[in-house]
Amino acid sequence: MTEATAPVTQDVLTIPRKTAPALPNLVGMSRAAMRDALIEAGTPEKQAKMRVGQIWSWVYNKGVYDPADMTNLAKPFRAMLAERFRIALPEVVTRQVSTDGTRKYLLRIEGGHEVEAVYIPETDRGTLCISSQVGCTLTCSFCHTGTQKLVRNLTPAEIIGQVLVCRDDLGEWEKGPDDKRLLSNIVLMGMGEPLYNFEAVRDAMKIAMDPEGIALSRRRITLSTSGVVPEIARTGDEIGCMLAISFHATTDEVRDKLVPINKRWNIEALLQACRDFPRLSNSERITFEYVMLKDVNDSDEDARRLVKLIEGIPAKINLIPFNPWPGSPYERSTKKRIEAFGKIVNDAGYASPVRRPRGEDIMAACGQLKSATERARKSRAQIAAEAGL
Repeated sequence: MTEATAPVTQDVLTIPRKTAPALPNLVGMSRAAMRDALIEAGTPEKQAKMRVGQIWSWVYNKGVYDPADMTNLAKPFRAMLAERFRIALPEVVTRQVSTDGTRKYLLRIEGGHEVEAVYIPETDRGTLCISSQVGCTLTCSFCHTGTQKLVRNLTPAEIIGQVLVCRDDLGEWEKGPDDKRLLSNIVLMGMGEPLYNFEAVRDAMKIAMDPEGIALSRRRITLSTSGVVPEIARTGDEIGCMLAISFHATTDEVRDKLVPINKRWNIEALLQACRDFPRLSNSERITFEYVMLKDVNDSDEDARRLVKLIEGIPAKINLIPFNPWPGSPYERSTKKRIEAFGKIVNDAGYASPVRRPRGEDIMAACGQLKSATERARKSRAQIAAEAGL
């Protein structure tokens, strides 16, 4: 090959293609943040508060997400909103409906990650179980979500967005605080530990409680924690919602295996935080969640120890029949054993309802949530070994 015919080679500098940053999402902003954003976009300061109230009503009370449809706003202002902001919800990837009416939503969020939310209809209420993180860092050995590694925290927009998605699906908009609702309660019991994402959860729940928007009473929102002791008091002070404790064991030895966060804050520290909870009263009792695992935590001795541990705390005990999932090393306690356990708790003066498993046929029951694309599949032996069983 001559010099004239030799192929020409050159170093090629590959310049990463820049993608335009996403427009600010009005969903999830606090009123103050939205006001500041509108002012920065050119809205006169004297008008900004009024504009926030109008947008707030359209999004959170009427379920309208296109500025073009916000008819009480001037056309130039609507055009500015469309140009400078977005009103975006998580994308519904799949919607499954159980034979018992439970609905499970697989939702795609920023970055292509997925989370799940579950709507549970009952005769006197409708409860939406929402997620606060993609995955979970706690590795509770009985929980399917706990076998999925933590990817990231959800933003306020992604948390409150789960509520908006469900209300869209139910066609439930323009409801006042006293109106009967299909979605009447929120429980932070989905994927993740809410108190490891405290600020985002707090900001999202303040939107849910805002009387000019979704307008849910603080007493219709329950936050469940596995025991992040330093944040428990903040939950009462800064959110004001009801508190649930993912308890599940009556000795540190067993709880260390079931709920490994117990190694950091043990039962004694957790129960002291419960006794110090700012809103604790007979009318606002703490719920202790107790999953019933055959031959692990379901003996009469466990029941007697449980009522002794929580003595003096206004509380109720939710007994949760274990919900199986692929690879789990546990079995559900028998009905007879659950009834015997519950009788001891009841006789001690504590309500102990047995939570009826819902949505098991679509893997939507308590402890079964795990997004499809983030699965870190593990064998039963691996899970048991990590739990020290």
